[in-house]
Amino acid sequence: MTAQDLADTLKGRLIVSCQAPPGDPMRETATLVRLALSAVAGGGSAIRANEPEVVAAITAAVDLPVIGLWKDGDTGVYITPTVRHALAIVEAGAAVVAADATDRPRPDGSTFAELVTAVHAASALVMADVSTLAEGIAAAEQGADFVSTTLSGYVPGTPKQTGPDLGLVTSLSAAISVPVVAEGRINTPEEAAEALARGAHSVVVGTAITAPTALTARFVAGLARP
Repeated sequence: MTAQDLADTLKGRLIVSCQAPPGDPMRETATLVRLALSAVAGGGSAIRANEPEVVAAITAAVDLPVIGLWKDGDTGVYITPTVRHALAIVEAGAAVVAADATDRPRPDGSTFAELVTAVHAASALVMADVSTLAEGIAAAEQGADFVSTTLSGYVPGTPKQTGPDLGLVTSLSAAISVPVVAEGRINTPEEAAEALARGAHSVVVGTAITAPTALTARFVAGLARP
């Protein structure tokens, strides 16, 4: 699938992130496959998934593009941090590899541009997860096929907020020709629609759809307020 083909498929559509953090009861491959199947049944247009085993299982189970990543660690650059991680995700069957494209150093000393070159050589596409406008512009210049706002609010120096960084969606959409994907703390359909109105090409939603532990904790916290 070419970048243009996938862009056409995802235009104005929902990507569902089917992931679970370490220690969560949902973090089991068969369970995550069922989440992906539920996303398909609900009308999702693509799945975002973590780790080679899960990516391979979901790719085999659903007839939708899979955006794969490999989280290794929990600090610094940990979303598909090296070329090795990226190529393992391609081998698992992902149409797109999502990778950290912030300006922080990668653990093996490589560059994001090198990762893009390797993934393209393996006939897959790259989604750059960024936290700032400058990072998004740089990622597009380095060949990313999509740029996502995934890391805004999770990298030191970026705005901490409870909702999506719609300002970053707006500025990226105006600055680059690469499709911009809105991701991060999108909690309602209204916020998703607003992201599209701000120029997003498509929208990723994870926790608000596929994370019962986090959703339960949110309700419990709300009931505990005086």
